[in-house]
Amino acid sequence: MQKLCELKSIDLREIWKHEALDFTSWLAEEENLNSLGDVIGVDIELIQKEAEVGSYRVDILAQDTNWEKKIIIENQLEMTNHDHLGKIITYASGYDAEIVIWIVKDAKSEHIQAIDWLNERTDDKTSFFLIKMEVYQIADSPYAPKFEILCKPNEWAKILKKPNSIMNDRKLKLIDFWTQLNAFLSNKHSTIKPHKPSGDHWNSIAIGTSKAHIDFRALAKDKKVGCDLYIPNNKELYYIFENHKAEIENIIGEKLIWNELKNKKASIISVEKEGFDLYDASNWEEFFIWLENNAVKFKKAFCQFI
Repeated sequence: MQKLCELKSIDLREIWKHEALDFTSWLAEEENLNSLGDVIGVDIELIQKEAEVGSYRVDILAQDTNWEKKIIIENQLEMTNHDHLGKIITYASGYDAEIVIWIVKDAKSEHIQAIDWLNERTDDKTSFFLIKMEVYQIADSPYAPKFEILCKPNEWAKILKKPNSIMNDRKLKLIDFWTQLNAFLSNKHSTIKPHKPSGDHWNSIAIGTSKAHIDFRALAKDKKVGCDLYIPNNKELYYIFENHKAEIENIIGEKLIWNELKNKKASIISVEKEGFDLYDASNWEEFFIWLENNAVKFKKAFCQFI
């Protein structure tokens, strides 16, 4: 019989003796922010460590690379306390952050309740995450960090609070559509991994660079879905793609919609499929397959030129 090893939990202070100098510096590295982003469903890009907020400093100021939403991350390699709870609210207001992440060794029940309360009472643009930091080791293997979500926003609850019932129904249907798409892709062990479901008409997929990403669109009014390459702020990259238009469209297998958005920083390159009905789940799998196939082709066609 093959010998099994014990999974050991490692004390955080054994690895990061100083919270700001050691842990914050480690977390600010691109690969570690990417790991945290994968857990909460956001592409995180560092703006600044120890960013000033009046007479205080937030551990990490970052942004969502897809939508440029401000993110603040406060680290506490101890049990949660009132002091740090107050700090995250101060920092969030100081930077008008839409995503607030509090990383801790462990959490008291009253602070879990407080973060849940904030998620319930704030609008659907604001998200609070309470994350437990853990590290494990098997025998003499390298340390393996783990981010465990203790609290996160409830998209369903936030939408249901809104007074516009027609809009609520559409957003709830979109959450259902994206949830079922994610389950479809997960069951197939697909390489395409969208973000967590939301009530938005789009969902994003990282492609290994902050220069661009793929967006899925589900348009109820227009009765169509779309697969886009979204370039947030890089006209030069758009022109590189445009210079290879024939090669790219040959891989995709059809003509694309090229939209430079001349009066905006962003550019979008798209393909669309008609006949989508958000309110008829019986036809969704056809569009799941189409979205996955085009995302795979988009990654192959565009990433070679990045």
